[in-house]
Amino acid sequence: MKLHAVCAGRAEKLPGKSYKTGIFKMPLTGRVLIDAEGIVGDAICNTKHHGGVDQAVYVEGLLTLNWWSETLGRPVAPGMFGENLVLTDLDNRDVHVGDRFVIGGVTLEATSARIPCATFSARMGDPHFARTYSAAARPGIYCRVISGGDVGEGDAVSFEAFDGERVSIAETMAAFGKRLDEKTRQRFLAAPIHYKLRRSLDLG
Repeated sequence: MKLHAVCAGRAEKLPGKSYKTGIFKMPLTGRVLIDAEGIVGDAICNTKHHGGVDQAVYVEGLLTLNWWSETLGRPVAPGMFGENLVLTDLDNRDVHVGDRFVIGGVTLEATSARIPCATFSARMGDPHFARTYSAAARPGIYCRVISGGDVGEGDAVSFEAFDGERVSIAETMAAFGKRLDEKTRQRFLAAPIHYKLRRSLDLG
């Protein structure tokens, strides 16, 4: 597995919208620094729902983006979904909470799914795209940064599977806003899930 693209963006307005968003990501050249908050210099506008230590880096698999290109009948270029890293040979459906991606001295740990929103739909030019994305059950992967450093296109990426309770990233999207049965809730809590999801399950 390799790092196919490293993407970041600046605050920009969506057509017809009054607010700014950081969803417009473009591939970067050269070495890029990742710290505890993600890619240094990447725009995060809505900090209530985006960014933070448990969704510092947003990962998409190239196999998944290729699937979207075929499904939508148009190219889905790196950064189009607002992702920071695109990894070759990765299908998002194969990733579970706690799985790690190691890129040189950088270690990222999967925490939860990217939840589609109205801004994402507007970015894609389709008011129903959030629903389409959810139904596909191939969500992007939010990661926390275990150790930071610099990365660049072409870097080798090692995959380390979590050896505890297996909770797929797709399951965390399907569980969003829902009440889980007790067995499933305990399985989720036994994995290193996103702190916001953990808090909601603790309250449940």
